[in-house]
Amino acid sequence: MGYKDILVFLDGSVGNAARVDFALSLAKAHGARLTGVDVDSAAAFAGEWSERAKSLEETFHASANRFGVDVRFKVADRTSQEWKNYYTPYADLVIATQPHREVADMILPEVPGDLLTSAGVPMILLPRDWRPRPVGEEVVIAWSPSGQASRAVHDAMPLLTRARKVTVFAFAPPADIKDTDIELLRDHLLAHGVKAETDRWTDSGDLSAIEALFASRAAEDADLIVAGAYSHSRIREALFGGMTKSLLEQFSLPVFVSH
Repeated sequence: MGYKDILVFLDGSVGNAARVDFALSLAKAHGARLTGVDVDSAAAFAGEWSERAKSLEETFHASANRFGVDVRFKVADRTSQEWKNYYTPYADLVIATQPHREVADMILPEVPGDLLTSAGVPMILLPRDWRPRPVGEEVVIAWSPSGQASRAVHDAMPLLTRARKVTVFAFAPPADIKDTDIELLRDHLLAHGVKAETDRWTDSGDLSAIEALFASRAAEDADLIVAGAYSHSRIREALFGGMTKSLLEQFSLPVFVSH
């Protein structure tokens, strides 16, 4: 099953255009419809974002015409904080940008943090100041034997099957070095036509899981990390402690997150 309904959050930031272009290119590649949801707060219409915020619908449709993608435009309800008003339950995949404290008052507060756990659909989070470049050609799976990590792998399968290279990264204590878990995952991926390499990092206590991940050979040429939020492992402690705090604040690559 591929992605047939993709959703992208829209706002008046200068990074909106790159986010929209990425979402449109992904929608085109998967033959999907793209829904753009305006998540600007009331403050966005009174400050330096004002002109961009007011023209979001127009610029969104103009970009869609360039890509030839079927789109629809929605506006999040600024008077309610209920998850249903962000339209995420009706999408297969959501595109958002890493939280940015400096502009937090310009965007509705649930985006994207709270929606990571309440939306029920996976997200691709782009780094702040992200500029268009390939995403999903060389993918790293931050793996732990947990339901959340497994959910992320299955949710990301339409991307994994298209990737040129997939590497499974495991951060494990020395006692687990002979564990076959990582090989079982590789066999499972192969059943879906995904040939994956493996990169096991022995946890010696010198580095955190996130430090090991970004220091690994797997991450050297990666353009996307696939990870499950709140997995019960050291990966959870380093990558997803405190509403995925470490990963959201430190990552320099797009991250596919599933809960």
